[in-house]
Amino acid sequence: MDDRQKTLNLIGLATKAGRTASGEFSTEKAVKSGKAYLVIVSEEASGNTRKMFANMCTYYRVPICVFGRKDELGRACGKEMRASLAVMDEGLAGALVKQMNRIGGSKYESE
Repeated sequence: MDDRQKTLNLIGLATKAGRTASGEFSTEKAVKSGKAYLVIVSEEASGNTRKMFANMCTYYRVPICVFGRKDELGRACGKEMRASLAVMDEGLAGALVKQMNRIGGSKYESE
């Protein structure tokens, strides 16, 4: 199994455990309520979406990674296409950051 698939599996695991919020509204709510330990934004998300989450995550001090296509993130969450999701478990968020750093696919965005 490649590292990219392992990352998607971790997202799936977090979702099954009820520890993710996906979709723009739910992700934003998780960040603003202090429940998010990591935000993942799709590589395909619009510039506005990426900038909005980058600014929000900088303000609320939540790590943000850019990873995956919308359909990959959606499938990992057991839903349709997803441009963003929040991981609401510290351990899983840490494991995901480590995994994404390994593939080099993640970019911490803080503009």
